Amino acid sequence: MTPQRVTLITLGVADLAASRAFYARLGWQEHCQSQEGVAFFQMHGAVLGLFPLDELAKDQGRPDAKLGTGAITLAQNFATEAEVDTAFAAALAAGGAKVKAPEKVFWGGYSGYWSDPDGHAWEVAMNPFWPLHDDGSLTLP
Repeated sequence: MTPQRVTLITLGVADLAASRAFYARLGWQEHCQSQEGVAFFQMHGAVLGLFPLDELAKDQGRPDAKLGTGAITLAQNFATEAEVDTAFAAALAAGGAKVKAPEKVFWGGYSGYWSDPDGHAWEVAMNPFWPLHDDGSLTLP
């Protein structure tokens, strides 16, 4: 077993239908394993799930918990600044909210942030120190 891995990232959402529609507008294709109460999107070696907030709290064994957002950043790395700009524009066109426009950053790369309808933060970045594989996946050098 490899302990240092993540296979499923589940985002709690207020309106599953609206979130499904948002990610579809981004060009994400929902997997056939999705069901009425949950949506799954296959990624490179992992899955992104969308699950209603109240159901997620129940599943965690804390049905009265007020689950929040914003304490984690999901990130997509790209090979060029132009690709970052394109991804950022696509997210906004799909209904995402601008958090920080892409710009050159202190660590030597280029990045920006947008959020989905539930406030989940996504970073789009180009890191010149982390070359990407042809399929867009990342292995630290």
